[in-house]
Amino acid sequence: MTDQHATHDGEQAAASARQPLPFTERTPLIAGNWKMNLDHLQAIALVQKLAWGLSDVRHDFSAAEVAVFPPFTDLRSVQTLLAADKLSLTLGAQDVSPHESGAYTGDVSAAMLAKLDVTYAIVGHSERRHGHGESDDVVGQKARAAHAAGIVPMICVGETAEDLEQHGAAAIPVAQLTAALAHLPKDAEFVVAYEPVWAIGSGQAATPEQAQEVARALREHLRDLVGDEQAARTRILYGGSVASQNIAGFMRQPDVDGALVGGASLKVDEFTRIIQFQKHVTAG
Repeated sequence: MTDQHATHDGEQAAASARQPLPFTERTPLIAGNWKMNLDHLQAIALVQKLAWGLSDVRHDFSAAEVAVFPPFTDLRSVQTLLAADKLSLTLGAQDVSPHESGAYTGDVSAAMLAKLDVTYAIVGHSERRHGHGESDDVVGQKARAAHAAGIVPMICVGETAEDLEQHGAAAIPVAQLTAALAHLPKDAEFVVAYEPVWAIGSGQAATPEQAQEVARALREHLRDLVGDEQAARTRILYGGSVASQNIAGFMRQPDVDGALVGGASLKVDEFTRIIQFQKHVTAG
């Protein structure tokens, strides 16, 4: 057994010996990350259709929050629609600059997003980490910038197939979360999204048991970082090839509180079925 595996086993034993976390009702969150898709007119059409579909099935937004994350160019149009029609969808941004303002061509500041009633901002998505070389430190700076502007950072963590083989489950996500939270005050609100890089867009999701193993490790580590109460109320989402056929399995896990949905969120009927996961969980 390697030292690393011994340490991991020791941490698991210590976690199992702890007192249970205080009971906290966590409202599930289903988030649709549109990535680089849809212009502002297409965005309006999709949100209208989604709102109609959820109205038709009498979705209870207090039982499951629904958020959409359009590209920057669509945010103003979607925000105007949500406000004018008094829709219950929550608005999120796919990224945020670590800087408040200045000579940062192409960046969008948290203050600008806050003026558009943005509630959440994704930071540390694997496509930003790997495609744009964003370090754990940059991710933490972005989380801090979002928090300072009153926006809840959605901190993405996840491992590649090579990471999984070399370090085992949870090691890399826990390290990434630790680095990001070093930039936030202990009482800051945030959401964690666990997205195994090997599952994103592959059509091959992690199993519910794999997602739960990592989510539980993240929550147990949060107890050390921010305390039991904050760990108990922090929502941990799963992301990676989420579909209506597998969402119920994930949502049955005690430490999985929602999903960060990619391509399926662009298909209104499919996304609506994912949002209605409670019917499948109840029936299962």
